[in-house]
Amino acid sequence: MPSYRYDRLSAQDNSFLLAENPHTHMHVAGLQIFELGDLATDRGGVDFQAIRAKTAAVLHRIPRYRQKIRWTPVTNNPVWVDDADFNLDYHLRHTSLPRPGSLDQLKDLAARVMAQQLDRERPLWEMWVVEGLEGDRFAMVSKIHHCMIDGMSGVDLAQILMSITPEKEIPEPVRFIPKPAPTDGELLRDELVRRASLPLRAVRSWRNFRRETEDLGEELRLRANALGDLFGQALDPPSETPINGDLGPHRRFDWLSMPLEEVKAVRRASEATVNDVVLNTAAGAFRRYFIHRNCDPAEIRFRVSTPVSMRTDADRGTLGNRVSSWNIDLPLEMDDPIERLHAIHETTQELKDSQAALGIDMIMKVAEWTPPVLLSLGAQSIGGQTNSIITNVPGPQFPLYMLGAKLVEMMPVVPLLAGVGLGIALFSYDGKLTWGINADYNLVPDLALFTQMVRESFVDFADRVGVEVTGQLAA
Repeated sequence: MPSYRYDRLSAQDNSFLLAENPHTHMHVAGLQIFELGDLATDRGGVDFQAIRAKTAAVLHRIPRYRQKIRWTPVTNNPVWVDDADFNLDYHLRHTSLPRPGSLDQLKDLAARVMAQQLDRERPLWEMWVVEGLEGDRFAMVSKIHHCMIDGMSGVDLAQILMSITPEKEIPEPVRFIPKPAPTDGELLRDELVRRASLPLRAVRSWRNFRRETEDLGEELRLRANALGDLFGQALDPPSETPINGDLGPHRRFDWLSMPLEEVKAVRRASEATVNDVVLNTAAGAFRRYFIHRNCDPAEIRFRVSTPVSMRTDADRGTLGNRVSSWNIDLPLEMDDPIERLHAIHETTQELKDSQAALGIDMIMKVAEWTPPVLLSLGAQSIGGQTNSIITNVPGPQFPLYMLGAKLVEMMPVVPLLAGVGLGIALFSYDGKLTWGINADYNLVPDLALFTQMVRESFVDFADRVGVEVTGQLAA
């Protein structure tokens, strides 16, 4: 039963809450580096109060930022309710590097911040303003729980908090009047009514599906095949590798930036997609890294999960998750980047033609009808079916500003699943493609070496297809 006083989390949003444990935190994050610009103070710091005022002025456009999780009694379903005790000073934090702070020190600080779990008793986000960075710059570390956003909604959110022009005006904040919280009895009553109506809603959904589908038989065949392939992979798990195992409480973080035009030049020369170029570059890096860790790549079945957005135009500007994924076995046994690319492109084309992303999308829709305990078991099993995560989110190809301070670079962070010790997130912004690499502290003790191997893999690939790399790759 809909209520203006709360919003029910979707099954997919809830799955990110259920997948969390003390060493597996399901927040997405980002590290942003800005020029100080007009936010510089007389003593070389950053005007934190101005950033606070700007954040307060846009909060009314992001309702989730002032909502927290409540759980329905007995059924244990999560809902969003307004936080009557919301305090911006808890979520927006100010810290500093020892001046002049280096990028290595910033990486260490960001890794420590990202390793801390968000407080479930409060709205599930934090933003850290970091001053003291060398080169007249400052940084921001943002953490938002995955139950609130996926990659594409995160891009929309970034453009709410920043602007496309170096404007410095701060509008007056809109007064926050929290909606009255529902009682436990009301939450339970509404949930029982919702469950009682599920059969009727199922009939309506099926009728709508039949009416909107041009070829019902072909659509059902595609969906059945997608589910069959997904279950087949579950029965044929990937290999164990040095980057897989029990996660600890600490993280390492690194990044690598490359000119987006060079990536596109490699894409054109190889007649592939940007995602194929990314997967091929990553495969070359993993191959090098496993050889370094005394593993034979030819004996490793290495599977990566690559999220696929299921958002439509109607979903633009909304929070929450509309995402599926492809599970891809990377051909690490192949040393030649051209041969490896052809194998990857053939796999991704098959996944695209078969609409493989429908498998997980259907499971999430079915999960809306199942008890949370079954969803919890499914969420816990996901990590065991993949070795790593590689997600690529396109961002704006124009500069963004925070009160006149130009955003120089944005490094994305994907959360690690249980048993997955290294994840890669890519974000394109203003002519750069940046690889953000998040890793378990103990499983990947030499993350900087892996980052270097990503660089080497791309340069080798570019050379093989006749593209000259300018050397502007920067970590």
